[in-house]
Amino acid sequence: MYSHEGRYETGRTESQAPETDIGVASSGSYMAPFTHNPSWMGHSSGTCSTTGAEDFLRMPGSVVPDLMPLELEEARTHVQSFSPEQLLHHDEDGDTILHLYVARGLRCQSYAAAERFIQYGQLDAKEHNGKSPLLVAVAANQPEIVYDLLTLGADVNASDWKGQTALHVAGTYGLSDVVFLALQHQKNIDVEARNYDGLTPLHCAVISQNNVYKSKKNQNTPNVQQRERETLTCIQLLLQMGSSCTSQEIKSNKTVLHLAVQAGNVPLVKFFLEMSHANLPGLINMKAHGNTALHMAAALPPTHSTEYLIQLLLFYGGDPSTRNMENEQPAHLVPPGEFSEQVRPRVLSISIDYHLHFVDAILITFSLQS
Repeated sequence: MYSHEGRYETGRTESQAPETDIGVASSGSYMAPFTHNPSWMGHSSGTCSTTGAEDFLRMPGSVVPDLMPLELEEARTHVQSFSPEQLLHHDEDGDTILHLYVARGLRCQSYAAAERFIQYGQLDAKEHNGKSPLLVAVAANQPEIVYDLLTLGADVNASDWKGQTALHVAGTYGLSDVVFLALQHQKNIDVEARNYDGLTPLHCAVISQNNVYKSKKNQNTPNVQQRERETLTCIQLLLQMGSSCTSQEIKSNKTVLHLAVQAGNVPLVKFFLEMSHANLPGLINMKAHGNTALHMAAALPPTHSTEYLIQLLLFYGGDPSTRNMENEQPAHLVPPGEFSEQVRPRVLSISIDYHLHFVDAILITFSLQS
């Protein structure tokens, strides 16, 4: 996935935007096979299962193959032949020999060069886009080299000129192998680091998953299904690492719940709501420029999925009486039409007696299915 405008031919391209193609793990991934239980993705009318949401994906230990001793010694001999000036030289694109080895997936050469870079305190040297060798390894989807560099002491929090750390890049492209490796080297890792768009790695992973969710509606191919598994795994692993669902991105103050609701991503919203939270209603009723998740759900196009989404948010503590900066309650944002005539009166009736009759309100909202 790493390229300088196509300079490197590694079988992947970083120029593929998340909107169109989010990274897919190669068939030669070093990770051991695992079973992913997608049961939380399903939902039935009028029911909200609360089982399985806390059972994050349990992945077996990494199966990173050992470096071949003979090949590694040959690489060390070759790298030792470089003078310090040759070794640390930056070419016209700002790349060192280590960046080039990493981008091409040359593991033994990368390891041997990294050992010498450590001697000169240059293991995190940056190329013209501000990427350290570790960031190049992540962008090129080279998990074995990521493992080696982390083991040798590369800075997992190093960022490029866009403020992207290894976790941001992995979340953006659905590189779950990389996130798993970061989980194994969790010491001092900043899971709440912000890129220059104000996003945490979890925000990036959720946006990526939303894009795949949209793609799946149009073309449910094996490739899209694989991308879905990878992005969902990234989200689960980031949560295991301590990423916060209440973190708000800087530009519009959206949490990951806001982002999932805005995309109409019902399975992901359901997953977040079924997690164990110290203050679930607090999360649901957080405002992004005045709008709660319920405001955003009410404003979505009128479909059965939107209807179900509103029910979910109400069931788990969404307050329909909350007003945004325009003094509007969620019911006021329901688009006009037949759907509006069905939903708005019920949501308004919930608002009136919300604090005293919350249980009755839940029963009313679920009557939408009848």
